[in-house]
Formats: sequence, structure tokens, C-alpha cells
Amino acid sequence: MRIVLGVTGGIAAYKSALLLRLMTEAGHRVDVVPTPAALNFVGRATWEALSGRPVRTETFEAVESVNHVRLGREADLVVVAPATADSLARAAAGLAPDLLGNVLLTATCPVLMVPAMHTEMWLHPATVANVATLRSRGVTVLDPDSGRLTGADTGPGRFPEPERIWAQAQQLVAASGSRASRPRAQSEAAPLTGRTVVVTAGGTREALDPVRYLGNRSSGKQGVAVAEAALAAGATVTFIGGAMSVEPPAGADVVRVESTQELHEAVLRHAPGADALVMAAAVADFRPAEYAEAKIKKAQDGTNPVIRLERTPDILADTVAARAAGEPMPGVIVGFGAETGDATTSVLKFGAAKLARKGCEMLVVNQVGRDKVFGQDTTEVTMLFADGREPVTAAGDKTDVGVAIVTELAGLLDRPARLDRMDR
Repeated sequence: MRIVLGVTGGIAAYKSALLLRLMTEAGHRVDVVPTPAALNFVGRATWEALSGRPVRTETFEAVESVNHVRLGREADLVVVAPATADSLARAAAGLAPDLLGNVLLTATCPVLMVPAMHTEMWLHPATVANVATLRSRGVTVLDPDSGRLTGADTGPGRFPEPERIWAQAQQLVAASGSRASRPRAQSEAAPLTGRTVVVTAGGTREALDPVRYLGNRSSGKQGVAVAEAALAAGATVTFIGGAMSVEPPAGADVVRVESTQELHEAVLRHAPGADALVMAAAVADFRPAEYAEAKIKKAQDGTNPVIRLERTPDILADTVAARAAGEPMPGVIVGFGAETGDATTSVLKFGAAKLARKGCEMLVVNQVGRDKVFGQDTTEVTMLFADGREPVTAAGDKTDVGVAIVTELAGLLDRPARLDRMDR
């Protein structure tokens, strides 16, 4: 993979040297393009030694190869880390005073910008507007960490750890697939631009007493992969996460919940007005009917406690019902069906019945088990559709499956427009 690593003039530039090492050790060709200001923090010799490539900063260097256009066109990925407030403003305005500015204007691949600055700069209305502009154009802008900054102050604006940046970059490329080298205006690389998507992920925990709960094996990996694919496709994403073993997706508006009731309330609060809702969370169907205020102890006579269960809210059905009642719920609702099948009924038959029962537009069905799906990096799903179209199967890494799900979601969102065009 051909990567352009842009480095702008911030103290966090020294950490980008560690990011560069991660990229080159993974076998990728990396061209480092620092701004002139960045060289005040880390010199040209360091970048050339770590990348094994010549380093240029100005538009009129290597003009014989039309370098200011070639680098952007040939890149499979552009990462700007750190991205200062000034560089975000320049990129949003389309300015190109140096080589990096030209690369950003000619790149036809995924672009990841990693802001690092003082809290006041990050929260300034101008920076907030510039970040929103870049995201609306399909650029992925990673939210900075919160912590110790240059000097004695702390707050949001800290440069994320290089490992997190590199993981996000790889996910971004994976989400874009073979479309990474096509111009955005001529491809489907950002089919959800201007759309808002709500994604739920992870498992729910139903409290039994102050220390125990009923839960499931969901890791949240598939929901995170769907959210990241939606972000890469240009959507504004609200991510509602339960219990997970992975970090929430960078760039999404994150809402954390624990119980099914909390998830129910969060969905009904955030889904109205969105274009799509993807219910990837593994929701508990039952919860303890009584909550013990104190830890349940072992009885001295050896008897076992009896735990009575009750149903939890049916979030998917309630959301569809609210839409049918005229509330502004998403026009496309995607459910998930984790099934095991039995001696008489297959997983897909159970899924088809659930799709008809729930009333959503699409149901993602997979077979689960102790060593299947939950917590794994790979999966296989079949997507069923309420409009009767042929089912679609996707298998492999959960990142790839997330892209496949978002691809079908984009098609469902575009369907009314296509039908309207056909009618005319």
C-alpha cells in the first residue's frame, strides 16, 4: 500500500515518527510530506531515515515528476498526523500553499486527519466548523484524546497513541475496499454523505444484585465495524454502545448504555430524524424480575435461589411501531438475528419469520454458538430484505462484513430516489 503521511507543525510531530515506524514495519511504502513548520519539531533527516524515501515539503520540488499531483493520485491512503488547527482550516478552505496542501486536493483515496492542539483551539467555533466541513466531504477526522497537553494544562486535544491511529487507518482502507483509488465524485466511496445513521452495538447487562448480572458473549466488534463503514461512507453516526471488548468508533457521537431499558430509551431518543437505524446490539430478551438490593448469599441449608425472569422491551419492534404511528423514525431500520436453529427449523427460516414479525426493512442473520460469531474476528451473515429481493451473503473479517452491510443499507436508502427517477 502507498501511504502519504502528512505532518504539520505541532509538538506531537515526534509521535508521528512512531506512527511511521508502524506503517513501514507493516511493509507499506510511505512518503512523508511535512509542512515547513513541522520541520521545526522533527527534521528532514529523521523522516528520510525512517521511511527510506526522499522527503519534500514544497510544491516546486521534483517538478519533473509533477510531484504535487502524482503523490495524491498514487496514494492508497493519506494520513495527516498531527493536524493543527491551522492545517484543518487550510484543508477546509481548499488552500494549497505547500506540497501537503496539493496532496490533499489531488488525493482520490481515503484521507484521515488526526487533530492535536490545545483545548481552546479544538473547541473554538472555527475549528468545529472546519472539522464538520471536512467530514461532510468524506474526510475522516479522528477525535483527539483528552489528557495532558503541552505545558501544565489538560483536556481534549491530546494526540492519540500511534497504535490507535494506525488501527483506524487500516480500518478506513478496509472499509473503502477496491474503491480506494477511484475519484470520490465518480465512485460509491461516500454513498452516505449527508445521511445520519444510528448504530447500536455490544451486549446488554441485566442487574441481578449489586455485583451480578445476566449478559451475553457479544464483543461489539460487528457493530463497531458497521459504524466505521458508515463513517467511511460519509455518514454522520450516532453510536449507542453497551458492554463491549473493543473501543467505540472514532468520529462517531458515542452514547454508552448498560441495560436493555437504557438502550431502549437511547434508541427512542436518538433515532428520530435519522435516515437509518442499525440494531447490531445483542439485546437481552429477559431480565431478573426482582433486583436484590444486597448481594445474594449462599444459603446455609444448601438450597439454591430461584431467579424469576421477565421480558425486556422489544426495541426493534417498538421502533417500527413508533414509525407506523407517525413518529419521525428512520425510513430504513436494520435488525440483527443471532440464531442457533434446531432439529426442525433452519437459521434462515427463523430469520425470515423474525423479519416478517418485526417489520424492519432488512435483517442480518447469523448462526451463533460458543465458538461462533461472538468475540470472533470473522463471521458469516445473510441479509434478508422485506421487499422480497434475493438474500445477500457476506463472510470474512467483520470489517469486510460491515462494509457489505453498509453497502446494502445505502442501496435501501437510495431506493426511493431510484424509483422516483424511474417514474419520471
